Amino acid sequence: MPDIAVIGRYWPGTSPVHRMDPRAKLLLSLALMAVVFVANVGNFWGLAVCAAFVFGFFALAGIPLRSAFKSIAPLAFIVVITALLNVFFVQGGQVLFEWWIFRISEAGIWQAAFIACRLLLLLLGMSLLTLTTTTLDITDAFEYLLRPFARIGVPAHELSMMMGIALRFLPQFTFELQTVYRAQISRGATFSKGKVRMLASLMVPLFTSAFRHAETLSSGMDARCYHGGTGRTRLHPLAYSQLDARGTGVILLMLACVVATNIIPS
Repeated sequence: MPDIAVIGRYWPGTSPVHRMDPRAKLLLSLALMAVVFVANVGNFWGLAVCAAFVFGFFALAGIPLRSAFKSIAPLAFIVVITALLNVFFVQGGQVLFEWWIFRISEAGIWQAAFIACRLLLLLLGMSLLTLTTTTLDITDAFEYLLRPFARIGVPAHELSMMMGIALRFLPQFTFELQTVYRAQISRGATFSKGKVRMLASLMVPLFTSAFRHAETLSSGMDARCYHGGTGRTRLHPLAYSQLDARGTGVILLMLACVVATNIIPS
């Protein structure tokens, strides 16, 4: 099993994307996701514009595309399952394959390809946020943006703490998966196709290790008498710098280009 880079692992750097305010990056990442959804279904030109901007962000951050795709590899099953559902349930145009209750048509193929590309861009956009922002910065930014909702009972700090623990746990979980896998291989276990029972020798130790780490983390927080939000250093009020303003301008330009592809007839 090759080494896996997952969402939640930080890629050190000093690029303009790394230096942006984490709160601004979080907001702009959400805006980027919204822009990807602005592209009309079947409008591949709109997705091509989004892809150009996303890949441009990765180039500006100094992160190789290979590492970018590796970071979302564990979530590829979501893209595959969604694409397959569109292949079999969306009908229209010429029928390419038919057997029993299964039918594949041109419309299903095109929509499956479009949805798969859209999901990949969404995953890459969120991966860029975690690759260029430390877990602590993301947690603090999330808490800062949720703080106004605390007045109506939203547990902003508790939600941000849970998100921070989850983001820290993903790289640890992947490391444990690799460790258990290699340990079982060294003992003669095989995970080839058709040997599903062998997966138990991988999953059982993995989840046991995961629960052990969760218990250790809980005990460590109790030993330090942790109380959420008490005596913490807070982020200063959000004030967009020139770098953040330029990032906002790029997202607005991206939105204008995508809307133009929706209006201009193909």
